[in-house]
Amino acid sequence: MSAGTGSGSPVAVLGAGSWGTALAVQFARSGRPTRLWGRDRARLAAMARERRNDRYLAAGTFPQSLAVEPELAQALRGACDVLVAVPSHAFRSVLSEIAPLLAPQMRLAWATKGFELRSGLLPHQVAREVLGPERAVAVLSGPTFAREVGAGLPTAMTIASSDAAFAKTLAQDLSSSQFRAYTSTDIAGVEVGGAVKNVLAVGAGLSDGLGFGANTRVALITRGLAEMMRLGVALGAKRETFMGLAGLGDLVLTCTDDQSRNRRFGLELAAGNTPEQALKDIGQVVEGYPAAKALHDVAARAGVEMPLCEGVYRVLYEGMPAQDAVRALMKRPIKSETD
Repeated sequence: MSAGTGSGSPVAVLGAGSWGTALAVQFARSGRPTRLWGRDRARLAAMARERRNDRYLAAGTFPQSLAVEPELAQALRGACDVLVAVPSHAFRSVLSEIAPLLAPQMRLAWATKGFELRSGLLPHQVAREVLGPERAVAVLSGPTFAREVGAGLPTAMTIASSDAAFAKTLAQDLSSSQFRAYTSTDIAGVEVGGAVKNVLAVGAGLSDGLGFGANTRVALITRGLAEMMRLGVALGAKRETFMGLAGLGDLVLTCTDDQSRNRRFGLELAAGNTPEQALKDIGQVVEGYPAAKALHDVAARAGVEMPLCEGVYRVLYEGMPAQDAVRALMKRPIKSETD
């Protein structure tokens, strides 16, 4: 596998949770000098000492070319590319923090998924607001569990950018014998897929936890994909993007495997736990919870019907019993499947 044009200079990965750590490990495995930064200095010191992230990614031993860097300015100094891997609620604040530290030629990518709760903006729109329109940007998304990437299991994902050369460079620099990255120019489509699938995965967990069965689960995935497409097209995305890794692929993954925090969140709710208790039990950010609220607002503004996602929203924020949400869906007027 040939290396990308950025492979000689460091990449700075900002966010030392499970996904940021996994991506940093993958960059380093593929030969790219990599710096990993996070806010918890004590945890970073332990990671540097143990050469792994025992809390979030015990399976991912750090390659020699991966350096743990507690100083943000030092992590960015001399880097060609910056990858932000923080939850959606922290995305704007991190961009604002690094804005004065970015050299003009630095390129920015992110693995953040979800609409901004306050504004309803997608991550690329937030990045434009904070950093301006000139900087090369890209989004990484697709059916990827951090633990499996950290363990070196075969994985594929999508990198989308309006700058085709940047997307290709990142894809080449991430790819190895066990990891394949594909490129796309549809940033909006890839981001909508990453946001909507988290809400649907909560619904899948609720459905399975209540014993609704395989028929219900596959109906939720299939009709959920239709909702994802409707919203994406309304927001300027390409329909075909949703049949790829960042759409259907990520949706199936998160709806069907218990490594998904969003699915586990739904299972906990089905077991009778409150959202607050479920979040505490999981112990990590569950993007589908705030995403359901943001998606409710975005869909309303766009005039797009998303009954499955709206049902999840009502269960989470209006106290509707999940059984009642399913009954409401089954009573909707009969219509063409392609509508």
